[in-house]
Amino acid sequence: MASLTAPFRRTYRTLQRQAHENPVIFYSVIIGAIGPVMALTVPPIRESLGYKPAEMIPTTYPVPNRPRRQTQGYEDP
Repeated sequence: MASLTAPFRRTYRTLQRQAHENPVIFYSVIIGAIGPVMALTVPPIRESLGYKPAEMIPTTYPVPNRPRRQTQGYEDP
């Protein structure tokens, strides 16, 4: 039975040693691994809590529904 858990104990010891000897690299890897997990888990949680996305920002100016008038007073002399 001890042979089944030995790889996990070695992994834990290795991670513990890395956290002590190279904390910047260790925690960078941890934070980097959390990012994709959060990208998959946070949106469904937000939807279940009632989050609704904001309206899209208009990308064009609404053109009036009438014929265009000619501009006056800007002619060349």
